[in-house]
Amino acid sequence: MKSVPKTYLGAAAIMAAAAGAGHGAELGAVDTPIKLAVNEWTGQHVTTRIAGEMLKAAGYKVEYVTAGYMNMYQALADGEIDAAMEIWSSNVSDEYAKQIEAGGVTELGDLGLEAKEGIAYPAHVADICPGLPAWEALKDCAAQFATAETLPAGRLVDYPADWGTPGADRVTGFALPFKAVPAGSEGALITELRAATEKESPLLITFWQPHWAMSAYDVKFVDLPVGEQACFDDPAWGPNPDATYDCDFTPTRVFKASWSGLPDKWPAAGEILANMKLSVEDQQPMMGEVDVDGQSVEETVAAWMQANPDKWKPVVVAATE
Repeated sequence: MKSVPKTYLGAAAIMAAAAGAGHGAELGAVDTPIKLAVNEWTGQHVTTRIAGEMLKAAGYKVEYVTAGYMNMYQALADGEIDAAMEIWSSNVSDEYAKQIEAGGVTELGDLGLEAKEGIAYPAHVADICPGLPAWEALKDCAAQFATAETLPAGRLVDYPADWGTPGADRVTGFALPFKAVPAGSEGALITELRAATEKESPLLITFWQPHWAMSAYDVKFVDLPVGEQACFDDPAWGPNPDATYDCDFTPTRVFKASWSGLPDKWPAAGEILANMKLSVEDQQPMMGEVDVDGQSVEETVAAWMQANPDKWKPVVVAATE
């Protein structure tokens, strides 16, 4: 596995945070299930299942609700979904900000993952496109990435359509001779990485970490100008004076949010979800156990929780006792 970014909070820090926050809150409506959003990628499934098991350990009922990541925020504001446990600041719809401003959705704090998103490629592609990781190299070797679907442009495999269009936005922003083609799913992105690695064929892809594939397939990120708000608002900012998005993703914050009524309806649950933390070094191996080893999310999370009670149980105890 590639070197993993350092953990935001270790077990001792989690215990300290929990001890300061917990004060034996009331459980509230224990007979009503707390509905947690399940989005479209494995890491989110792991995070959400850990949160659900922590709530169950406190005495709550939990329901897992499949929800589209980009369009779940109205349902969250309406209480049709009670919490979303892994929201990425670099790839969140405008609807989220509207619901926060309207008061229907409340942030629950950072999850603790040290994350990155960007335009990426398998390491061997640097031999096919000399000059990488500099983004300017892509201008001269786009033809190497062309497919029958994109000729004469090169192909960039973007996120699934439900996740937004960050790759397409950068193609336009940098005026690259590429066409962004959305992947059908997270699994389709992995299939592309696997095939390109095995065949040593060209591939440009929108990707992220933490993800087990970042180490399994030796994936590198293209160097882009550091993302800042002016890049997205002012075409004059950056190397292309005629477009926005001519920069990297902004530094990614991964956080949690809930229906604003959750802390009143389930006070202890609100504290548990707010104080829950998960590190890259814990999440990434679990993703590999699911996607590579074929374990279910349920058995993977159950094994992790049994092996690591010091990383989650203090949060539950502090909120309930």
